[in-house]
Amino acid sequence: MLRYPCLVLDHDDTVVQSETTVNYPFFCQILERFRPGATITLEKYVDGCCHLGFAEMCRQWYGFTDQELLDEYLSWQEYIKDHIPAPFPHIGDIIRRQKEEGGLVCVVSHSCIQNITRDYDLHFGMRPDAIYGWDLPEQLRKPSTYPLEDIMAKYHLAPDQLLVVDDMKPAWEMASKAGVPIAFAGWGRKEYPQIVEQMTRLCDFSFEDSQDLARFLFDG
Repeated sequence: MLRYPCLVLDHDDTVVQSETTVNYPFFCQILERFRPGATITLEKYVDGCCHLGFAEMCRQWYGFTDQELLDEYLSWQEYIKDHIPAPFPHIGDIIRRQKEEGGLVCVVSHSCIQNITRDYDLHFGMRPDAIYGWDLPEQLRKPSTYPLEDIMAKYHLAPDQLLVVDDMKPAWEMASKAGVPIAFAGWGRKEYPQIVEQMTRLCDFSFEDSQDLARFLFDG
């Protein structure tokens, strides 16, 4: 019997290695386009996304308007068509085994359906049971509890039957408000000890390696 009937996975930097190869380089281009002369380091970008969320970081730090956020999103959708991140080692084994043993795999992410389905098709040969991403209205995106509440209602699950797996603080905010356990995906954050310390302290579980998560899920 599965420890958690439903895994709720983040996408960027939990399942795929997209921060340094896709999202940060693209944001540097957007920043130069919208705010010529402005720059951002990778470390500051990661910190902003972790503690504020991407949209709020853009608003608070660079004064992005709603129209600029929309223009950024549309440009990003074009960019990701031919910038495809690799998955983290062994994460595909977890996704496939969860499905093979009759479980659900849902995605709650700040990516969009277009690239999440593309990555799952390409890397894992399957698609998630449900996706809650950037395509949703902002008030329904993570850290809103809407994705978890909808999953529980749709599949008739209790909070302790879900496990959120994520690398950023907005997911902890979402999970804690919904009473759903959360595991910190530490494999994508090894270069950021402050994030590791904070998320390890906040989350119910913490894993440095995806294989550690696999043992926790399936070998207990």
